[in-house]
Amino acid sequence: MKKKKRVQIKLWKFVVFIAIIIAGIVLISNRNNVKNKGNGNSQDVIAVNVAEDSTTSLSLVMVGDNLIHSSVYKDAQRLAGGKGYDFKPIIEYVKEKVQNYDLAYYNQETVLGGTQLGVSDYPTFNSPQEAGDAMIDAGFNLVSLATNHTMDRGEKAILSSIEYWKGKEDVLAVGTYESEEERNKVQIREENGIKYALLNYTYGTNGISVPSGKEYLVNVWPTDLKLNDPERDEDYQNYKEQVKKDIEAVRDQVDVLMVAMHWGVEYTHNPTDYQVDSAKFLAENGVDIVIGAHPHVIQPVTWIGDTLVIYSLGNFVSAQLQDQNYNKMVGLMTSLNITKTVKDGKTSIKIDNVENELLFTYYNKASWSNFKVIPFSNENIGKYLSNYKSVYDTYKAVVQKMDDEMVVVPAYGM
Repeated sequence: MKKKKRVQIKLWKFVVFIAIIIAGIVLISNRNNVKNKGNGNSQDVIAVNVAEDSTTSLSLVMVGDNLIHSSVYKDAQRLAGGKGYDFKPIIEYVKEKVQNYDLAYYNQETVLGGTQLGVSDYPTFNSPQEAGDAMIDAGFNLVSLATNHTMDRGEKAILSSIEYWKGKEDVLAVGTYESEEERNKVQIREENGIKYALLNYTYGTNGISVPSGKEYLVNVWPTDLKLNDPERDEDYQNYKEQVKKDIEAVRDQVDVLMVAMHWGVEYTHNPTDYQVDSAKFLAENGVDIVIGAHPHVIQPVTWIGDTLVIYSLGNFVSAQLQDQNYNKMVGLMTSLNITKTVKDGKTSIKIDNVENELLFTYYNKASWSNFKVIPFSNENIGKYLSNYKSVYDTYKAVVQKMDDEMVVVPAYGM
């Protein structure tokens, strides 16, 4: 009996001894992992955090062309009391909405060469840089600069614009560059743990040649509008290799890749064959969001697989002529959510909650003044556009032409 009891005691001591050894090993292992995590040892960090799941989100809003005609900048000069230019009151109704988003995009149609070069109107634009100041003040932090008007005032205006945008650290402005090296080094930004990048191309530069050897000044994806056949357009097809190269250089480094396209034919609500072909190409190569500009009127919003395609956001600010349909004065403000989910070590990106709101750019036709951009959902829309409900119905149909489930935010009172 005593012998059996001694055996039980020895067995108990042995179990305790083994437990102490295991606990010591676990403690040392955890200390090493913590230490290695601080030194950036990714393998050890993964070993500790492999079971950790996370979800984060990002909100994005987009508007169209900031087209600064002389009547627009003269009105801004009036608003500033003749001392400089104040564009902020023109977009105050939009600012109320934009500031609710993490990212906000717009297309700077006219080059911001600044007053030192002399401001100018159509056909060769140069705009006050205060136009950019107002957009930044409203919350815009994504800008496309490659347009058919980029070369309007030559290399000096482009370089002046680049210098201006480089001084805005919180803004990602793309499409024009100072060097080939700068052009090929795609900027990657991060917000709420989500990495993103923006590429930008224009179909041409209104027949003004980009200096030979300085093609980096503006990204041109050449389009032969006279031929009007993407399949037979060799220059267009050949440039796809450059676009594919640009995409591949950044695709694996970001969660979301956007491409701003300056494309299509002006004043038509229907995408051209070039637009459709380019959109399919971009979708096939992993682009998440395609943002269209140039037609100066809105075009449909749709999906190509998992890629959101906005064929044209239309004008944002402009003084283009009004007609009975107001097509050049009605723009689009498209918003969405981006959700990044990490589960079991795998990352997925989801784009949803896509909403499209119509915008109206008002001005006094008699004096070409008092410019104001106002959302159709704003309670004051009737003061600027009395028949806004019928106009809303017209352009809601345009937005939904390719996707009748695409959400269009109701106008005020509808």
